[in-house]
Amino acid sequence: MTAQTSQTAAGHAAGDGYMLYHSIGQYPDKAQDMSAALSAFAECWGAANDEQWGYALGQRQRFIDLWSQLLKAPSASLTTTENVTSALAALIMALPREELEGRVVLVAGDCFPSLHFLLTGLEERYGFKLRTVPLREGAHWVEDEDVIAAWGPEVGLALLTWVSSTSSHQCDLSALVAHGRKQGSLIGVDITQAAGLIDYDCMAVAADFSISTSLKWMCGSPGGGILQVMPDVIARCQPSLRGWFSQDNIFSWDINAFSYAPDIRRFDNGTPSVMACVASVPALEWHAAQDWKAQLEKNRALSERIIAAADEAGFELASPRDPAQRGGSVMVRLADADSAQALLSKLRAVSVFADARGPILRFSPGFMTSQAGLDRLTAALTGA
Repeated sequence: MTAQTSQTAAGHAAGDGYMLYHSIGQYPDKAQDMSAALSAFAECWGAANDEQWGYALGQRQRFIDLWSQLLKAPSASLTTTENVTSALAALIMALPREELEGRVVLVAGDCFPSLHFLLTGLEERYGFKLRTVPLREGAHWVEDEDVIAAWGPEVGLALLTWVSSTSSHQCDLSALVAHGRKQGSLIGVDITQAAGLIDYDCMAVAADFSISTSLKWMCGSPGGGILQVMPDVIARCQPSLRGWFSQDNIFSWDINAFSYAPDIRRFDNGTPSVMACVASVPALEWHAAQDWKAQLEKNRALSERIIAAADEAGFELASPRDPAQRGGSVMVRLADADSAQALLSKLRAVSVFADARGPILRFSPGFMTSQAGLDRLTAALTGA
């Protein structure tokens, strides 16, 4: 039985206890919408005519346009990637070598681990020193003031995590970007854990690049990553992974006359992957039609109930209490990983779905979560 059916086996409304929006977002009729989109693609791609590429690339452009609209991105500054890791790699490998060589790349210790894995692997190859700002003893997130203290003019690039996947801590982007500008650093933001729930305006934030995925609050499919780069940075980038789609005219076949497209298209390379775009467009279109102020208010109200239940149960809160410093998730620390898994099993039995990272339980109430689902979660947490 899927999350899209009207009732669960226990009689609960489908999705009313779903709290995994930090992982995979759900919305009503998602399965049907995705199925219809993929079926339409299959019918077009399998037809014996010449309409395939127009349709496929049109779906990719629709994906790009919807993301650009959401982020208020400058024209032709956003393209597709497989995931946030490949997006960061593409940016770093496109920069002039002197921008990073002999300098520092700064990242917080609570960044998404995959990005840290990438940076440690690129450190020697690109000649930079990776500086990881540690968490204070006993803390669940890196403090903004510690990032600022570690950020001097030697930092060539700083990657900021807007919202942490392990604590839901939301950093103060305005203060951090302002500090970075004084240091002359290139600034990137991983917006994955809040994009689609909390407003992100590329022009207002004024970072040099932003990376994300169409999973989480965006409710899309795997493989639908994005890279957004400001035009002045694009102009000095020369991606090492390049191909026919990196050109202004993709049908330029003179093998001795390659030149980069003047905009974000220079980050494209060979024939683009379109399946994740096709599968994600319905979610992005649904997303674009929502009242996001109301959705955020709902998330905040449900999150406060989770915090109250955790307090009543005597669990340690591993997220900020102040909603202005928190993303859309609430993390709770249990005694150990086994205790967390035992509680997850108890929750699963009453159609409440969350997950854990070691002893840290992660709850993200979202678009389909209801008060009834929260009632069952509260009862399980407090033993009522």
